Amino acid sequence: MKLKFNLKNLTVQVVCAIVIGILFGHFFPEFGEKMKVLADGFIKLIKMVIAPIVFFTVVNGIANMGDMKKVGRIGGKALLYFEIVTTVALAIGLLVVNIVKPGAGIDASKASGDITKYTDAAAQSSHSMVDFILGIIPDNVISAMAGGDLLPILLFAILFGLSLTAMGESAKPVIQLFDKLSHGFFGIVNMIMKLSPIAAFGAMSYTIGKFGIGSLTSLGKLMGSVYITMALFIIIVLGSIARFYGFSIFSFIRYIKDEIFLVLGTSSSESALPRMMDKLEKYGCSKPVVGLVVPTGYSFNLDGTAIYLSMAAMFVAQASGVEMSLWQQITLLGILMLTSKGAAGVTGSGFITLAATLAAFPSIPVAGMALLLGVDRFMSEARAITNLIGNGVATVVVAKMENEFHPNGAPEAAVTAKVEPTPATASTGLGGNLVKPAAEQS
Repeated sequence: MKLKFNLKNLTVQVVCAIVIGILFGHFFPEFGEKMKVLADGFIKLIKMVIAPIVFFTVVNGIANMGDMKKVGRIGGKALLYFEIVTTVALAIGLLVVNIVKPGAGIDASKASGDITKYTDAAAQSSHSMVDFILGIIPDNVISAMAGGDLLPILLFAILFGLSLTAMGESAKPVIQLFDKLSHGFFGIVNMIMKLSPIAAFGAMSYTIGKFGIGSLTSLGKLMGSVYITMALFIIIVLGSIARFYGFSIFSFIRYIKDEIFLVLGTSSSESALPRMMDKLEKYGCSKPVVGLVVPTGYSFNLDGTAIYLSMAAMFVAQASGVEMSLWQQITLLGILMLTSKGAAGVTGSGFITLAATLAAFPSIPVAGMALLLGVDRFMSEARAITNLIGNGVATVVVAKMENEFHPNGAPEAAVTAKVEPTPATASTGLGGNLVKPAAEQS
């Protein structure tokens, strides 16, 4: 799947837009800052369709499955997988930051920057387990849909799907209607994706214009540590999991390259959620598994955010001259396991969650977060991409666990299933037609 330089291919357009955005932000920083509205508008358009897509996909999947016990089993396996892998991500972050010590030699007392908006946002959000569980239950369905809260929407969709399952044949007209509606919303996604190069240009112009490329040098050791750690996590940890379940992490990454470039441009894994759900279905995962695992993973399986949080917290401690014992670091790991859950897939959420973590761990001064203001935006792309790949791998793994993986012509899927390979599926890019099974293509 080589990427040909064809300007009609939207993936190529996104890559070019990212490069142009970096140059524009560097040479015209004042105008670059104002380009943020382009990225914000695009993400709002995507969020506009996420709630109905998740709802219809989950309802249809569960209703067609017709097995309530299987739904519970899939959800249980997914949550267990999320907890194990996220804990490994947190531990790896702590291990690397203790070895590299990127905060050593940096004086946190000289940090400048206003972090009050992050600390205030963290203070207003509840991070106790009871509050988190109650937050999954919506006050009413309409408010959950309007707010785009994935977990409440997912809970209602599961209950609605189970209700339709209990109705039997009489529910078929509703299921057929929801199937048509979901296709309609994916059609909207295709139209919105044509704007992705504009969004990528706006996001990169804003990032470089506001923070400047020079801000990377002062905290380059931390940034390099975070990027390398996330790369090793993807290649070694996720790669080992993928190999154990019979598929290649590199082939899978090539398969979702369009979505990765989109996330790189917008710094938000949420921008690729609708496309990712469709891609995973075409890869071979069943609709119920995709509908349950992907939306849940956006709150429970944030591998990139977990790595960032553990490394950033320890970086602030090192820069502040705070020596932490092994027991204190284990305690910090426990707090991070709680605060990292429910972090949204949008830019800035990781910083707010970090503020909440440090507030719950008073030995590390929250004021030291000001050191990270200049580079947090640059690291958000890395954690968003890691989150995206992690959720994709989780979905394939759970599908294979449940024998709900049925290759539909995706090259890697055909190979790993040990059947005769079908012609490779073709993608017209981010804004083209959705990837179809080879048998359906002309």
